[in-house]
Amino acid sequence: MPDEINDLRVFAQMVDAGSLSAAARQTDGSAAAMSRRLAALEKRLGVRLVTRTSRRFDLTVEGALFHERALAILQAVDDAEAEISAQARVPQGLVCIGAPSEIGRKQIAPLIEAFSDQYPDVEIRLVLSDIGLDVIDDNLDVALRIGLPPDTGVIAKRLLSSRRIVCAAPDYLARCGIPQTPADLAGHDCIRLVRGQRVFDRWLFQEDGRRREIQVRGTLSTASGEVLHDWALKGRGLALKALWDIEDDLRNRRLVECLAPYHCDEIELYAVFANRQYLSPRVRVFLDFVQQAFNKRT
Repeated sequence: MPDEINDLRVFAQMVDAGSLSAAARQTDGSAAAMSRRLAALEKRLGVRLVTRTSRRFDLTVEGALFHERALAILQAVDDAEAEISAQARVPQGLVCIGAPSEIGRKQIAPLIEAFSDQYPDVEIRLVLSDIGLDVIDDNLDVALRIGLPPDTGVIAKRLLSSRRIVCAAPDYLARCGIPQTPADLAGHDCIRLVRGQRVFDRWLFQEDGRRREIQVRGTLSTASGEVLHDWALKGRGLALKALWDIEDDLRNRRLVECLAPYHCDEIELYAVFANRQYLSPRVRVFLDFVQQAFNKRT
């Protein structure tokens, strides 16, 4: 199709110039090359388009009809290109975002509201899940996830770095005491996270300059990060939570950090998308907006 559109443009230039030699001068070509292009076009169409003389040419009936249709097609192509170019300058359309439930509800959803105020022509669809979303399998433009994705065929952009901490409600600590070392967790009720068939019952610490895993036990476990958070707030046990999920609770003393000197593992939030080269303007501005918002917090 590009060759055919190019043939239409060349033919329109010939007609507009009034002769092959004039068209050649306008395009920095040669009259012989223009003549060959015209002859090839007429052969492909099976009709004579112009009556040529040494100094000018006249359109045949078929040539006049073809020229009229060619101008209409070229105008439609130019209009389509202009429309797409305008959309590229003004982001619009649907962006599908996937995120873990708790950080998605507490932090990403408010950012989406602010983004929507700034870019009202962009529609945002937010999907929340604790089981992990795949940018391709779940048909998402962007998947937010903790840690790098296993799929090396996608692009991952780091948005936020934080850490996990052991925390508990003040009333739990008043009843059961405050653990002083990771080994003390053996005597505590620990609320554990579940992913599929795996129970996360080995918590990671730095002790004496070495990484150490501690086996924990408890009466409650859940696949929901938000349920785990609620149980911790109600004093049902110690919890291992991402700092970004509980900052307000720590600030307002609804939860208390434990074992701070032993500093648990670092965690990072990534934005995952299929291909950086072909990101639509609406996805690109969304990613930039979220990145800037998180940068202001650090």
